[in-house]
Amino acid sequence: MNAKQVLEYAKKNNVVMVDLRFTDWPGVQQHCSYPISEVDESTFEDGMGFDGSSIRGWQAINESDMLMVPDPSTAFIDPFFKQPTLVMICDIVDPITRQNYSRDPRWIAKKAENFLKQTGIGDTIFIGPEAEFFVFDSARFNTGPNEGFYHLDSIEGKWNSGREEGGANLAYKPRYKEGYFPLPPMDSMQDLRTEMVLEMEKLGIVVEAHHHEVGTAGQAEIDMKFTTLVKMADQVLNYKYIVKNVARRNGVTATFMPKPVFEDNGSGMHTHQSIWKDGEPLFAGDGYGGFSQLGLNYVGGILKHSRALSAFSNPTTNSYKRLVPGYEAPVNLAMSTRNRSASLRIPMYSDSPKSKRIEVRYPDPSCNPYLTFAAMLMAGIDGIENKIDPGEPLDKDIYALSPQEAEGIPVMPSSLEEALEELEADHEFLLRGNVFTEDALETWVSYKRENEIAPMRLRPHPHEFELYYDL
Repeated sequence: MNAKQVLEYAKKNNVVMVDLRFTDWPGVQQHCSYPISEVDESTFEDGMGFDGSSIRGWQAINESDMLMVPDPSTAFIDPFFKQPTLVMICDIVDPITRQNYSRDPRWIAKKAENFLKQTGIGDTIFIGPEAEFFVFDSARFNTGPNEGFYHLDSIEGKWNSGREEGGANLAYKPRYKEGYFPLPPMDSMQDLRTEMVLEMEKLGIVVEAHHHEVGTAGQAEIDMKFTTLVKMADQVLNYKYIVKNVARRNGVTATFMPKPVFEDNGSGMHTHQSIWKDGEPLFAGDGYGGFSQLGLNYVGGILKHSRALSAFSNPTTNSYKRLVPGYEAPVNLAMSTRNRSASLRIPMYSDSPKSKRIEVRYPDPSCNPYLTFAAMLMAGIDGIENKIDPGEPLDKDIYALSPQEAEGIPVMPSSLEEALEELEADHEFLLRGNVFTEDALETWVSYKRENEIAPMRLRPHPHEFELYYDL
């Protein structure tokens, strides 16, 4: 829809409010609502003002004024608000220069798509993420000078097998690491996930499947059909919005935290991607896994830069609680076809050239999708242009390799601090085409160190009391 069509759509649906949304630096959507009388066609050019200094990682207080400019192609009716409300995702613009804001994640993603076209390699990048999440009945946590704790609970939690539940524990709780694909009553979340899917479809999100995931305690996955990079990043945020609000509507709570449950699987976001040109797939060929040389070079670029990419794809301290061996977490940087212990896989579900794609398995859903998808595309382009060899495929179970066999296989960083150091050392490929700027990268690194790593270092951990209190 264009601006005029959006306003007609709003009138047809008796809209009384317009909700404008954008994504902050860490990747969380923000919003402000306006009576429909305040919005006309000029809004799509002039935008709406807001205080950029109050948004995490953005403007200084002495240059705080910024504009939200709605994108009419993103319009939908919010499925949760009581009053009919039209929602649009916005781009962020400087009110003086009228230039797009360099730290707007959506603008960075748009520049990455444009850069692909400028290279002549292809004209379309398709992205298909598999964002996993947990649903809990309760999530309590707090930190203070004299305490720090969390407590999660779920009717599905295996730890509740012996609990009195209203006088009758009805059992059927998924065993640890055995929650993949069970039928009800073991899978108690079927109707909840279906409700989420139906709300997604109202927003135009095409869903391919939903199912219970490996973890106990309501771990789930809803698979969206692939689409173009910016559109998919928009959809990921709408997906998370729907999952959280449908959960809340049903008296439970959902989280995309990568590793909320100790000694069970964490939540990943395996990200499928492929490049096309003039309607034809470029990754299909007669090489390993049915891949073209261009596709294999794309893989080479991803593998070469993965340790730096992790600063975006695995951007929290909690991300590295998931990236450990033994929980299907792909810590080893190798290519394979059917081997899911590799960090990068070429799925073999079909021989069709149109299905040829890569699956990068280490990202998690705590990431900012605009930045993560853009960074992976830039790494892949670097691989294509510099003909980077992905190395020999590794089709064995990597976790079962002997120390001699495993030697020489690079691994993902083991902490957020290590990931940020890798980004500082390896980021030239991100600067091409001015897709990422030095300012954006420096801001990302400093924000993460000051607001996440430093506070974690200062706080005693509950397990430290178990280890050290009696020393």
